[in-house]
Amino acid sequence: MPKVILHIDGSIVEQEVKENANLVVLAGIRQFPKLKYGCGMGRCTKCTCQVVNGAEALAAPNWKEVKMLGEKVNDGYRLTCQLTIQQDIEISQENIAILAPKKKSAIQTL
Repeated sequence: MPKVILHIDGSIVEQEVKENANLVVLAGIRQFPKLKYGCGMGRCTKCTCQVVNGAEALAAPNWKEVKMLGEKVNDGYRLTCQLTIQQDIEISQENIAILAPKKKSAIQTL
């Protein structure tokens, strides 16, 4: 089983998870309780993390991550709700302040 190391709130959480696990799903059912998360659908950015080690075992960032995180994906930032854990990984949610992009107004001009 893959081991996840999470840096959060000045502490380190180490836990094994089942292969193909999603950490936000596990957090939602209190099996990975320290993880910060929100909507679970890639729209709020509350679950943003920075991958410290193990990025090579993850799929490339998907369109939701690129849309919500922009250029930050090039610095190793990911949305944990969009990750499937295949191998050992180390992530951090320390000092991350990424806000979801503002929605464009649907104002019509007459």
